[in-house]
Amino acid sequence: MLVLARKVGQRIVIAGNIEITVVEIRGEQVRLGITAPRNIAVHRKELLEQVTQENIEAAATAHDAENSISAPAKGE
Repeated sequence: MLVLARKVGQRIVIAGNIEITVVEIRGEQVRLGITAPRNIAVHRKELLEQVTQENIEAAATAHDAENSISAPAKGE
């Protein structure tokens, strides 16, 4: 992991076309501005992890529902 120190207004460029700007520092919170091409998805990691987990749970529920519908009842 590369660790950089930046001040408000300073920027970091990634791959020549993604720019991260330190917009504000307030206490322990840092506000970042991100400029990136539209084809580059930018997400907060905790939200991405939450959506991924919800998708896994939904897929498992759908799989369970499909199995209960297609499995014949005992005695048939």
